Amino acid sequence: MSTTGTAAPSKVRLALILGALIALGPLTIDTYLPALPDVGRDLAASGTTVQLTLTGTLAGLALGQILIGPLSDALGRRVPLLLGAGLHVVASALVWVTPSIEMLGVLRVLQGVGASAGAVVGLAVVRDLFTGRAAATMLSRLILVMGAAPVLAPTLGGALLTWTSWRGVFLVLAVYGLVMLAVVTTGLPETLPPSRRRPLRFGATLRTYGHLLRDRTFVGLVLVAGLAMGALFSYVSGAAYVYQQQFGLDQQTFGLLFGAGAIWLVVGTQLNPVLLRRFEPRQVMTVAVSAGVVFGALLAVLTALGVGGLPGVLAGVWPLLLCAGFVLPNAPALALARHGETAGTASALLGCLQFGIGAATSPIVGLLGNDALAMGLSMFGAITLSAIALFVVVRPWTLPDVNDAADEDFEAATA
Repeated sequence: MSTTGTAAPSKVRLALILGALIALGPLTIDTYLPALPDVGRDLAASGTTVQLTLTGTLAGLALGQILIGPLSDALGRRVPLLLGAGLHVVASALVWVTPSIEMLGVLRVLQGVGASAGAVVGLAVVRDLFTGRAAATMLSRLILVMGAAPVLAPTLGGALLTWTSWRGVFLVLAVYGLVMLAVVTTGLPETLPPSRRRPLRFGATLRTYGHLLRDRTFVGLVLVAGLAMGALFSYVSGAAYVYQQQFGLDQQTFGLLFGAGAIWLVVGTQLNPVLLRRFEPRQVMTVAVSAGVVFGALLAVLTALGVGGLPGVLAGVWPLLLCAGFVLPNAPALALARHGETAGTASALLGCLQFGIGAATSPIVGLLGNDALAMGLSMFGAITLSAIALFVVVRPWTLPDVNDAADEDFEAATA
């Protein structure tokens, strides 16, 4: 661990702090999912319009990463993190008095921008303090948190709705943000000394982004990851309506079933390093995308024919989520491996485009009808486009093998 003139917290304490910060994004996205039908009834909005508030959050997360990444390199880690957490708290608290679906959409965008600070700065802090095996180990722990938070968030939301309204869910998020402000203020030292900070130069940043966007393979891998995330967010945006309105589940049962589905995503991410001991990441990614298309087609057929009811939907959704769990770590890792000299900027662009594609995909379920068929078609379409990007743009057979010296770190980082 490197030193920056200020005593760094222990590894366990640091992992807890950074994990809690990174979890702010998934909690902001998913905790209110069981309440989506309630939001529509209370604000006299259609299901499609309510789903646009989820799109707003994803757009905010995308925009925030582009803005906060360069700021944290220029100003240090703590200032952007405190500003982001403060913005999240204010936006969350204002939801309590929002009078319209339009204002809720604006506040959700601001929530997303604020929450993005935790993800961007959290990963930057790891880069500041650790190298080699230690960095890879810490990243694997944080990625596990990123996978577990979406599992727990809808269940937490369902529990909260037993004693408060959907507006109360956002007050709980505001309190969580306040706790994070206190934790950062008292427990997370500045990890980027002034000597290592880079001036904030708009032109240089744009040139770096332009260089990345001219790399066909990088862009293709971003599309593979982004469209796989699009399939995931088609599920996220449609599940509440499919499970509660079409199949009649209550909010608490929905939270449990949604969490059960998200577990398959976590299983994929945690089995990934096991497979990487024997196979190249491009091989795992290629098989996962191809299998995802097969299961997406199964889901579309079962929902179109109305075969199997809710178990039939789950038979297609759960294995597709498992496949996404293998794609989401490997595609970004392969993309970033091509640009180690600009890893921070590349990470920001990758995160922005991933969440941007997710934001564009999530309303499609509502436009198609907010039922199981709409969700199935959207998930199938997204993973099919991911496969097209992989085989037409990336052409995985042209990717080099991960060199032996990097194997161990790569496996841990994609755990």
